[in-house]
Amino acid sequence: MPTDADAVVTVGVAGGRKLEVGPLRAEELDPLFSVFARIVEDLDGYPHAPPLSREAFLATWTGPETTVVAGRLEGELVAAYYLKPNFVGRAAHIANAGYLVVAERRGGGLGRAIVADSIWRAPLLGYDAVQFNLVFASNPARALYEELGWREVGRVPEAVDGEDAVIYWRKVP
Repeated sequence: MPTDADAVVTVGVAGGRKLEVGPLRAEELDPLFSVFARIVEDLDGYPHAPPLSREAFLATWTGPETTVVAGRLEGELVAAYYLKPNFVGRAAHIANAGYLVVAERRGGGLGRAIVADSIWRAPLLGYDAVQFNLVFASNPARALYEELGWREVGRVPEAVDGEDAVIYWRKVP
């Protein structure tokens, strides 16, 4: 793997397709907002209340210490993730991450590809661990996270609309 956090890499995914993974481009910010707004509208994995405001989107995805990485199939934004400090100061070495895959593109290895990308990219950005604060207990991605080395370190009862949330943590190389 490259040793530059701004590297663009190509990953094979289901169907022999090639996913290009690299930093979000300025012209992809509006498409990312649209994808995220739909996920929020569908109550699909994030605690934001619909309708998603531009301000809430920007606060989640574009803070000053946030790195946003996009996954593209044939130039189309189909997946993305962010890494940013989960805590301040002496605990800022622990990243928080959030992932998304366009609903119609799920099930073809895109999620696995971007999660794996975040595991190797995080140390290049100065992180030695990644923590998820609110993974809904019903989220099917939990199996992937556990397979890729995250472990449950806590639970928040009735965190969102009565559903428990799981807190995950993993060390990154």
